[in-house]
Amino acid sequence: MADLTTEFLGIKSPNPFWLASAPPTDKEYNVRRAFEAGWGGVVWKTLGAEGPPVVNVNGPRYGAIWGADRRLLGLNNIELITDRPLDVNLEEMTRVKKDYPDRALIASIMVPCEEAAWKAILPRVAETGCDGIELNFGCPHGMAERGMGSAVGQVPEYIQMVTEWCKQYYDKPVIVKLTPNITDIRHPARAAKAGNADAVSLINTINSITSVNLDAMSPEPMIGGKGTHGGYCGPAVKPIAMNMVAEIARDPQTAGLPISAIGGVTTWRDAAEFIALGAGNVQVCTAAMTYGFKVVEEMISGLSDWMDQKGYSSIEDFRGMAVPNVTDWQYLDLNYVTKAKISQDDCIKCGRCYAACEDTSHQAIAMSADRTFTVKDDECVACNLCVNVCPVEGCITMEEVAVGAVDERTGKVVSGEYGNWTQHPNNPAATAAE
Repeated sequence: MADLTTEFLGIKSPNPFWLASAPPTDKEYNVRRAFEAGWGGVVWKTLGAEGPPVVNVNGPRYGAIWGADRRLLGLNNIELITDRPLDVNLEEMTRVKKDYPDRALIASIMVPCEEAAWKAILPRVAETGCDGIELNFGCPHGMAERGMGSAVGQVPEYIQMVTEWCKQYYDKPVIVKLTPNITDIRHPARAAKAGNADAVSLINTINSITSVNLDAMSPEPMIGGKGTHGGYCGPAVKPIAMNMVAEIARDPQTAGLPISAIGGVTTWRDAAEFIALGAGNVQVCTAAMTYGFKVVEEMISGLSDWMDQKGYSSIEDFRGMAVPNVTDWQYLDLNYVTKAKISQDDCIKCGRCYAACEDTSHQAIAMSADRTFTVKDDECVACNLCVNVCPVEGCITMEEVAVGAVDERTGKVVSGEYGNWTQHPNNPAATAAE
């Protein structure tokens, strides 16, 4: 049996599935239910400094994007950090950690970008016995307008400065949560490492407006006739999150920096993909908000079964295995050739592949009078569009054709002259080198 036990920054948890700092982790009741359901760890909803209370809106806080089957693809929220008193949160965290010593408990923190504010809150957080802290440098709405959240995360110098303060006044792991609302994620990650952060977590939510009410002419969710931008999360953001995780994992300047991956994790496969890209664990929010805390049971069993099938005894056996295969476009093999093939046994003759290829691609699919669809190999450039629009999984596949081999379907020799773009004569760099 695969062992899902995870040790991230020396923090042990029974599995790599942590709940992210968000509404599901806002109080003791929720966190206890989460741990009873099987979650390996929890990042408590972001704590703020004492002072004027945080006030959330009392109207709708979420907007959504759905698929055709009403499946929730993306969730936009305009909720701020916890609006519960700091003392109450700290007392509840202390009780929870005492009762669940085998689960990871991380405190998310966001206070003004002033050394005194961090120096004041960190000892109080430490008294709870939590396993570490996560610096919320990612929230894109509400708090950012007050000079916190993503307003800090978008300035590498501020990231390094605040991280250094926290490392000075706190002796347990410090995780820096990064905002995706930035041009190059490597720069804030490098700043976190320069500040001696123990790890980074990413991504936080993406700045967004998910819809406009065309009757009221206001963004939704709508509060008294007006709306605002919020933070976008859910399955739709996973591709963005994976790219940013991979960029940090393969950057020589941040190589070896532990990563807690966040962004659209809904199934065990999502988690496995992030781990293959170098993540030491994953954090989940939208899936729990959509399906409830027990969704983690399927994640645990699915990941365990897959690892058993692959012969992996722990996540360390495959963590980061995909990173060496993430490269820049210019290093891709231009001699690699594939052609599309349509299985006539599986084809339902819907014609979607033909319409897509004929209208928007390379006119490489032929349609006969009886609606039999075949690929014209001479025209096929292996773009893969037909595979992606076909409603029948596995009906259309891409078959590799060896360079120098005779394509049995066309009788022509498949040739290749260049290893990759760096050697191609159309590349200005290659021409200059010659």
